[in-house]
Amino acid sequence: MTTASLDQNEEPNKEALKAIRTIDDRIVHSLNTTVPTVSFSGKVDATQTCQQLYQSMMEAHLSRDKAIKACIAQTSEVVGHLREERTKDADNLAVLKQLRKEQTKLKLMQSELNVEEVINDRSLKVFNERCRTHYTPPKAFHAIHSPLDNCDLSCRSIQLIEP
Repeated sequence: MTTASLDQNEEPNKEALKAIRTIDDRIVHSLNTTVPTVSFSGKVDATQTCQQLYQSMMEAHLSRDKAIKACIAQTSEVVGHLREERTKDADNLAVLKQLRKEQTKLKLMQSELNVEEVINDRSLKVFNERCRTHYTPPKAFHAIHSPLDNCDLSCRSIQLIEP
């Protein structure tokens, strides 16, 4: 899994999200190259291939979801702190500017959660269409380990660029 590099001002980076969404962007290609058609079904274990692809996909989904939610939580804390500062000193333009900036970032991260849901649904639909005869995923997927254990997907590495 790829993460984007950290930058000084910790502004969101769409390229980082794009990089960690690669598995979903390439789901059709992965299925076409790994899951055999009927004529080649005896040469490849389609059940195992579909199961491995499903597990990889679910780990990627979980990883992105946790990273985005961590960013939302972190930014929400900052917004709360800035609101407290604003109530203490309503005339401080620097605080007001920073508050607006953080609120915008929070809205962008919340919208990314919606984008994530659409991407995940699309990938699962494509997966189910191609693998339904070979592998039936469990109703609730429990990752063997947290995908974030080995990745640095902190808020700094998957943030969005403000418009």
